[in-house]
Amino acid sequence: MGIYEFEGNRPTIGKGCFIHPEATIIGNVTLGEGCYVGAGARIRGDWGNIIIGPESNIQENCVIHIGIGATAQLGPRSHIGHGAILHSTTLGEHVYVGMGAIIMDRSEIGDGCCIGAGAVITENKVIPPHKLVVGVPCKIIGDVTEELKKKLEEATACYIGLSPRCEQGLKEIK
Repeated sequence: MGIYEFEGNRPTIGKGCFIHPEATIIGNVTLGEGCYVGAGARIRGDWGNIIIGPESNIQENCVIHIGIGATAQLGPRSHIGHGAILHSTTLGEHVYVGMGAIIMDRSEIGDGCCIGAGAVITENKVIPPHKLVVGVPCKIIGDVTEELKKKLEEATACYIGLSPRCEQGLKEIK
């Protein structure tokens, strides 16, 4: 596992987190309790702060980084899909970011939003709570429906349960 101090800043890892041995966490990063960080994820708090709320999941090959002096903040139960890139962003509670999405500097995503796979959220964009966002560049196409909300809750619950399963059951075969 690659957890590194950088210029005196050490990551803080909450209880019950699982960080895959092939993930990298550098510098001023705080992970709340019960987070999952998948293989290949890179979380770089070298130029500012990254704060990830409890029970969040950062899936395989995600990148979270910040600009100089900036902060990235992910609310509780953030769900960051495979290969997503977040740079100096703020996410509310239980934001679902689809695979391969890109969220750029100083963007603010409200509670309960669903960002579709491959969407690009441009700099300084503000997305109100509970919106469904897709496209390049992104467009708000509606509200998160009760049916979609239920699916997103189920997906996030699977990842919340994955951290303890990986702690107990993931074993490298040599």
